[in-house]
Amino acid sequence: MMLQISPVQHVRRGSWLGRRRVQLLGAILVAAVWPLIARLMLTPNLLWEATLNAFYANVVAVGIALWLRLSVEPYPGIRSSLVILPTCLAAHGSVLAFFFFTRLPYDRTAFIAGFLLHVAWFYLIYFLVQRRTAMQIGVVPVGSWRRLAQLDNVSWIRLDAPRLDLARRCDAVVADFSAELTPAWEAFLADAALAGMIVYQIKPLTESLTGRVEIDHLSENSFGSLVPARGYFHLKTLIDFATALISLPFLLPIMAVAALAILLDDGGPVLFRQARIGHRGRSFKVVKFRTMRVSKGEATDARAAAMTGDLDPRITRVGAFLRKSRIDELPQVWNILKGQMSWIGPRPEAEVLSHWYVGEIPFYRYRHVVKPGITGWAQTNQGHVAEVDEIHEKLQYDFYYIKYFSPFLDLLIVFKTLRTMLTGFGAR
Repeated sequence: MMLQISPVQHVRRGSWLGRRRVQLLGAILVAAVWPLIARLMLTPNLLWEATLNAFYANVVAVGIALWLRLSVEPYPGIRSSLVILPTCLAAHGSVLAFFFFTRLPYDRTAFIAGFLLHVAWFYLIYFLVQRRTAMQIGVVPVGSWRRLAQLDNVSWIRLDAPRLDLARRCDAVVADFSAELTPAWEAFLADAALAGMIVYQIKPLTESLTGRVEIDHLSENSFGSLVPARGYFHLKTLIDFATALISLPFLLPIMAVAALAILLDDGGPVLFRQARIGHRGRSFKVVKFRTMRVSKGEATDARAAAMTGDLDPRITRVGAFLRKSRIDELPQVWNILKGQMSWIGPRPEAEVLSHWYVGEIPFYRYRHVVKPGITGWAQTNQGHVAEVDEIHEKLQYDFYYIKYFSPFLDLLIVFKTLRTMLTGFGAR
């Protein structure tokens, strides 16, 4: 369905609560100033140093949380409520770690109250403003601007003249930089940037809103560089190994329960091993909990056997739960420790399917430029797929991840994965 791109006179400005400065000031007042005042009113002669340290800590945590949200803001889903709690937890947790290592005194009651009020404040903002407000972007009507009408998660406002007073009624401006812009429009875009407005290029903005990169032409102009940031690649490998090692004591009891449930359900082997294609196109054996019935030796097509359909009759009762909760993926921590996988990255496909896709889809092998992951951008946005037409769309998600390969995108995937585990989205 094509959506209307409205003229600029129909723009409706959002609530004042939607302004970043108001949100920041409100968070400081609610999460830092109020616990300080409450503590001083209740016990004016006690815990002065500790209470002041808690006040400073809450202010710093508010700033860190805002920075985290701004860091992942270019990515789809940032306006969703799913990032509020994780960013607040990360911010207050980092400040708490500072107190732990420095052993400075702090008022625990005021600090905890600040965290709870911080979370409550931003959920209030979300329910009152952000959930009901679509971002309003002014469109320069030159070039391929009409295709923006296909994206329904933004209010598109057509700018009929290169005037800053019209653009200021919008949250941002977008233009097709590859089009033949008139000198007036070029000057307008420069002036908008100098005035502090956000000015988007159509293609990156479309990628950000859809979470996909079109792959008809894999070029330098599209990806900038075909090799993702090497520094972060090696740092991520170290982080993967360390977190896998640290998480083992917590994951082993869960895996032991899962293994026992599989044995009690239908017996047979607990683990499932399969040849898959990993980093740089190398084959490796992925390890998962078995969720399907053991084959009795009947002749089956290898490609069909590697696919999992909706309500697949081969899935056991326990297997259905393990798939929905993603617990079946936990044994792949061994693949991470061996350096074959990462926590986050494109899912490794079965060897037989990967060879098929390479023959059917241009540039499919490029997804192997990064390590495969237990969870990934495609899994949290699209879910499980197997057919070629679905894989083509999945590949666009994978290429988006590779193009914007960064710790901030990985952080957003962690947030979205938590939601996926709770809802069972995309499981088969």
